[in-house]
Amino acid sequence: MRSSKSRSRAKNNRNRPSGGNVVNRVFDSSGPEGKVRGTPQQIIDKYNQLARDAQLSNDRVAAENFQQHAEHYLRMLSEAQREIEARREEQERQNRERQAERDRERAERQEREAARQADPAKAPQPDVVDFGNEAAAPDTGLVETPESKDAEQPEATERKEKPRRPRTRKPKAATPAAEDAPADKGDAPEAAE
Repeated sequence: MRSSKSRSRAKNNRNRPSGGNVVNRVFDSSGPEGKVRGTPQQIIDKYNQLARDAQLSNDRVAAENFQQHAEHYLRMLSEAQREIEARREEQERQNRERQAERDRERAERQEREAARQADPAKAPQPDVVDFGNEAAAPDTGLVETPESKDAEQPEATERKEKPRRPRTRKPKAATPAAEDAPADKGDAPEAAE
């Protein structure tokens, strides 16, 4: 058995308007001939068809009733379409305003760039700092590396390199199998005399 709390909660959620798009929403219309289900346009078409059928059978009251039902959904549909159109126009207006603002900013940037290129003396110049004096150099918090010392002392770039000793060769075995075997990767091939 279900609790009454869950039933009441479900009942409260049932009849809330969805606030969605009325044009595509499905309605249940209770007309004189029974329920008509569909989107507003489908319901309008159905009631208009029922009104024509009633008119052909000389039932003016039923025809008028169906026409009034169709008119109700026609008003709902036209109101929803007006709202959609108003929202679309508002969005287009906002887009035009944003684009105009972007165009103004772009034009201002181009003017500043043109002015800077036309007269470089008037353009803002970077500050020049002389780091030639060690005492005036700011503490950057960077670690001093050998490369940075080399940049400071150009004569230190000329290093004395120790000459390397040539590798000593391993003596080869005098066996005939050793002569046919390929040389090790570490050994250089012997020159033919």
